[in-house]
Amino acid sequence: MIFQLDETLSFPPPYLAREDGLLAVGGDLSVKRLILAYSKGIFPWYSADDPILWWWPDPRLVMAPDDFHISRSLARTIRRGQYDITFDQDFAGVIESCARPRPDQEFGTWLVPEMVAAYIRLHEVGYAHSVECWQHGELVGGLYGVALGRIFFGESMFSLRPDSSKVALAALVKRLQVWDFDLIDCQVESDHLISLGARQLNGRLFQGRLEKFGGPPHRSGNWSQIK
Repeated sequence: MIFQLDETLSFPPPYLAREDGLLAVGGDLSVKRLILAYSKGIFPWYSADDPILWWWPDPRLVMAPDDFHISRSLARTIRRGQYDITFDQDFAGVIESCARPRPDQEFGTWLVPEMVAAYIRLHEVGYAHSVECWQHGELVGGLYGVALGRIFFGESMFSLRPDSSKVALAALVKRLQVWDFDLIDCQVESDHLISLGARQLNGRLFQGRLEKFGGPPHRSGNWSQIK
């Protein structure tokens, strides 16, 4: 069963999601609805020809910050210092880069313009954050996501230079470790993320982590100004 949302600010219980993770259709992408969705582990994901689709996959791909695996090659790249990393310096640039279709990415166009605008609004109120990877002043990689409580909900990343998105992820993990974050939600299974330390967690256990570690932002506002 797929639930039809209306203007009421609510979601059905996540455990009622379909086997493929689809829970509901419709509603809007307002800041309040997005915050409510993420507080329940629900996220929007749809293409240009679809209505707004809301998902709660079970099992869930997650990564504990302490489990992040840095390969030898990535460690060498980081040591070379060929990239500069910033936080929340160019959120729009990161999400717009993530939205560009890429030949090697099956779902390269899911970030439709209204989704981009919605996450920019979420960034402006201090819930969505970006990590930028620069080379000679050019934005060459990065990622963005949503932070609630001690959980970071990763949304998308892009890379225009070798290992640039991985370097951004390593910088994010380091900061989340310092801030005592519990979990990075990676959403759905990915061999690439599993190779970096992500693992599957069943929905019941994921819900328990949300209830324990979710809530108001643990580090709100612009992350470029928080150490």
